[in-house]
Amino acid sequence: MAGVREGQGQLVFGLDIGTRSIVGTVGYLNNGRFHVLGQRIREHDTRSMLDGQIHDINKVGETIKFVKEQLEEDLNRKLTEVCIAAAGRVLRTVTTHVEQDYEEDHEVTEEDVYSLSTLGVERAYEEFQKDNDTEMKFYCVGYTPMRYYMNDYQIGNLEGHKVRNMAVDLIATFLPDDVVDGLYKAVGIAGLHVANLTLEPIAAIQVAIPERFRMLNMALVDVGAGTSDISITRDGTITAYGMIPIAGDSLTEILVQHCLVDFDTAERIKRQAGERESVEYQDIMGLTQVITAREVEDILSEKVQEMTKLVADCIRELNGEKPVSAVFVVGGGGMIPGYTEKLAQELGIVKERVAIRGQEVMQSIEFEIENPRRDSLMVTPIGICLSYYEQSNNFIFVDFNGKRVKLYDNGRLSVADAAVQSDFSNEELFPKRGQALTFVVNGKTRIVRGIQGEAATIRVNGEPGDIYTQVHNGDRVEVTPSTAGDAAALELGQLPELDQRLHVVVNGTKIDLPKTASVNGKLENEYYLIRENDDIQVQNSYTVREIAEFMDVPLGGSILVNETPAKPETRVYENFTLNWDVNAVLTYADLEEETEEEAAARRAAKEAAREAAEKAEREAAEKAVLQAAEEAAREAGQQGAPGDAGSTPNAGTGNVTTAPSQDSISAGAGEISVIVNKLPVTLKGKESYVFVDVFSFIDFDLNASAGRSIVTLLNGRNAEYMEPLSNGDVIDIYWEEREKK
Repeated sequence: MAGVREGQGQLVFGLDIGTRSIVGTVGYLNNGRFHVLGQRIREHDTRSMLDGQIHDINKVGETIKFVKEQLEEDLNRKLTEVCIAAAGRVLRTVTTHVEQDYEEDHEVTEEDVYSLSTLGVERAYEEFQKDNDTEMKFYCVGYTPMRYYMNDYQIGNLEGHKVRNMAVDLIATFLPDDVVDGLYKAVGIAGLHVANLTLEPIAAIQVAIPERFRMLNMALVDVGAGTSDISITRDGTITAYGMIPIAGDSLTEILVQHCLVDFDTAERIKRQAGERESVEYQDIMGLTQVITAREVEDILSEKVQEMTKLVADCIRELNGEKPVSAVFVVGGGGMIPGYTEKLAQELGIVKERVAIRGQEVMQSIEFEIENPRRDSLMVTPIGICLSYYEQSNNFIFVDFNGKRVKLYDNGRLSVADAAVQSDFSNEELFPKRGQALTFVVNGKTRIVRGIQGEAATIRVNGEPGDIYTQVHNGDRVEVTPSTAGDAAALELGQLPELDQRLHVVVNGTKIDLPKTASVNGKLENEYYLIRENDDIQVQNSYTVREIAEFMDVPLGGSILVNETPAKPETRVYENFTLNWDVNAVLTYADLEEETEEEAAARRAAKEAAREAAEKAEREAAEKAVLQAAEEAAREAGQQGAPGDAGSTPNAGTGNVTTAPSQDSISAGAGEISVIVNKLPVTLKGKESYVFVDVFSFIDFDLNASAGRSIVTLLNGRNAEYMEPLSNGDVIDIYWEEREKK
């Protein structure tokens, strides 16, 4: 029914799918008055509905189709969309408050108000789900804005005002999926699509209690065949909804037993007893019987009393345990003699304040048909039509990974909404990180997050999409779950604490000592891979003995730490001063015996410190070489690659030096001998060596380029800085003048 609000001639088809009958109404709204162009009623052939819920979908669908076709014939036009209302035993309501802020004054539009209400419905659903202790899925079947606020002040209508903040108090109503699904399927059998779904008491109140009366604390009771639907008004708004599963059919069933007739005959007796003094009928034996209206009232009196007590109790509960000032009754079930009087009695209010509403509330309705029905039975069908203009809610169906999913259509549904409704886990929708690594450093817990995985792959109707891609009725959504990334990994040397150095002054010279660390009580090198729950202690001190070993100098006697006598195992911390007399002999007291554990810890600390120092020295040398080469290349410009021409005093004529025989060079274990610029050099202290290690054993100023290019040759060819060295290798390193333009 797109375009219904655009002008006269755009029709709204409202369908009241009741327990006893289906009432169809077609009309349009113009200048605040609703014009009825068609009206048809059809009772169910069998009891295919009970207590407001469909039991036989196919039979109800066929009855709806019959009513639709009659109206199409009356109007001479096809009807494809319909507005419906729901009722049911398991009715739940939620009241919520939502706000919308703006950074500057914003003029509120109709769309803004609609979006605010939609946000309220979504919030109400979230709150409802927290308390939903059943396995049933519920859907919002109607909502009513109770109060609007503009900049924290209550206001009747937000539209057109400039606001920094707007808010709404909203009541939303929920019914189980099976109730809603049954209505949709029955309507679909009749070839109709649902344009709007509301709640029966919401629809009835549109007609029965005009907005100008809602300042009063009143109740509306819609007594149908299977349910009695209740709504409460106060302070200009609808404040609560309720329902009890007892109504007109329960009275008819008593007459079935008393008069020995079928259900349809009993229903006729009940209705005619309200219009005539006596009713004639045939019982199941074929005998003609007569019953007076007074007898019918007496037979039903006890049940009417029970029914009105339940309604009165529900009204009090919805109204804060207080009676209302007045009650309007609509629906066929409420026309039974004695109903309004007993309800007034149960509520404790005068009987004149409980009244059936029918023709007198139709003052704003224009009937453009012959012999229209204007009684209370027509209040809800017309209200269903009017609800279309107050709220437009609908459900759509999408295929999510092969599963049919029903969604409440708020006009901006996305793949994420469909995923939530189909119970697709968020963990499978969003990329997952690999397992985190948790460990302790100096008593404080530290966490390294895992690597981010790949997000889910999403396609909507075969096209690439994402979680924000909008979905519409009939769309096909395919989602391949996201993946997890690699677990977190971290080497001990990557801890920022180990980038720091320990500064001490030894015999007047400032010394920088690399920090080391123990893991679970054991010293480890920088390449140790940290494990889950490791306890790491970063060493912030050295012993006097460890400092001497790191400096590779002998430790003398008369040791002083911060000018205080000390021993070789005395610990030295940041900015401490350390002195010893290199000419003094260590006394027995100085060399007190250390334990096996202390000795092992000292050796491990020494090895870790040596490895850290060598790494730092090697990286510094390599960096310096690279910087020098880059600087030389920049200065050379287009003159050609270093080493193409020129000579240097260090290199003689620049000819390649011939390596001596391998047998003429010998080296001890862990040592190799090489020839550097025609001079023998011994490399020691490591298991193996690379080219850049040479700079630690020769006197070569890497910062003295003076516009020249550095030449690095290994056995007569250009060397790679990390290339392994062997015993007897011939190395040439020198500066070479660049060719001038």
